[in-house]
Amino acid sequence: MKKEERTTYFDLAAEDRDAWKKRNWYYHWNVEKLLQFLVPSGETILEIGSGTGDLLVALKPKHAVGLDVSERMTASARAKYPHIEWVVGDAEDLKIGEQFNWVVMSDLLGFLDDIEQTFSNLNRVTHPHSKIVVTYYNYLWEPILRFAELLHLKKKQPLQNWLSSKDIENMLSLGGFEVIKSGVRLLFPFYIPFISSLLNRFFGNLPLINKLGVLQYTIARPISREKRDYSVSVIIPCRNEKGNIERAMERMPQFGTYLEIIFVEKGSNDGTMDEIKRVANLYAGKRNIRILEGEIDTKRDKVRQGFEAAKGEMLMILDADLTVRPEDLPKFYRAMASGRGEFINGSRLVYQLEKESMRFFNVLGNKFFSIAFTWLLGQRLKDTLCGTKVLLKNDYEAIVKGRDYFGDFDPFGDFDLLFGAAKLNLKIVEMPIRYQARIYGTTNIKRWRHGVILLRMVWFAMWRIKFI
Repeated sequence: MKKEERTTYFDLAAEDRDAWKKRNWYYHWNVEKLLQFLVPSGETILEIGSGTGDLLVALKPKHAVGLDVSERMTASARAKYPHIEWVVGDAEDLKIGEQFNWVVMSDLLGFLDDIEQTFSNLNRVTHPHSKIVVTYYNYLWEPILRFAELLHLKKKQPLQNWLSSKDIENMLSLGGFEVIKSGVRLLFPFYIPFISSLLNRFFGNLPLINKLGVLQYTIARPISREKRDYSVSVIIPCRNEKGNIERAMERMPQFGTYLEIIFVEKGSNDGTMDEIKRVANLYAGKRNIRILEGEIDTKRDKVRQGFEAAKGEMLMILDADLTVRPEDLPKFYRAMASGRGEFINGSRLVYQLEKESMRFFNVLGNKFFSIAFTWLLGQRLKDTLCGTKVLLKNDYEAIVKGRDYFGDFDPFGDFDLLFGAAKLNLKIVEMPIRYQARIYGTTNIKRWRHGVILLRMVWFAMWRIKFI
């Protein structure tokens, strides 16, 4: 649709826009609810195609600009929400002189004449860590929506672009953006007490059926173009790992602009703390080694304590059992520093496992949780329980702020980080590693007891992610 046609249509639609939204409140309420889940509050947001402003205000931004091609839509938004900046402008000729953390485009793509150009223009208003959120109706619903227009259940609209999720992904790529995740929601966009909730929250999330919803969404980020260097903190949580401490230092490569190794020890009865102090003295002047006495004897709390104390911009976890090789850490660093991902997760289930490195039922458990979490988080995860995970400290701080959303009963900390990264829509990239058999000591994992805890976490996360 050309700009002139688009402007005329939305100027006329402005007169009864709020009345139609009220009539179809259940659909618009679900759009708001989905975007409130995807977009954190307190962010800087640009909404393109902001209409009368309700959606943008519902996202509770710190600073926001709403842009719409229609003078009348913009005037209505300005009258209702004078504290927000509303601008008349065209998405295909974007002229906004600032950058935003989030750009939202809801139910807009069907009206555009040049979608690829519109996506290319978003480079003017985004920075390397920005996120783009696009919602658009599932074209499988076209006959039903046209029929609803005939019955005056929905406002009549001009014929729109036929776009699948793959079409949107392709045009985002042409514009310089890569998709982080996408999905489909709202199997039944009409409100019937109990029935609507049952169909949308339960049946609408089942495999195959979850492709049939009316509301499809896509989250993307700018494709990385530049590599930069970071300072790094490697956190090594310890308990009864005396025989591995010096090996860890002998095998630790040097990388990053600054590298510190933080040992966090609690609960050992084999002299691990004394060994850490001996090795620290041995490497004094050669390595930046810091020692923390753990406050609580769980891996999760040791990692958190190390992260809080870390001076590096990039945070890494290395299990003291050395089943992940210290020599592999530069691979994680390169993936993050090159912008290939925003959360780098180790994967032990790509290469052949070394004999006795992982027991049979542990392998089965890992595969089960891989499938469950891929479904839950909307990003592929082959191995959820590898101890080595890498992220930037400012992203970790954002995860901490939102931790209450998922609760705090993960004894390992792996899922706390994965859930948080997915909630922030960080690009999760898996790094295949060769998993080694433990040389010293015994595992601290209680596979059956901890397995029950992990199942509880899957169940809880399902309600907090899928059944919103």
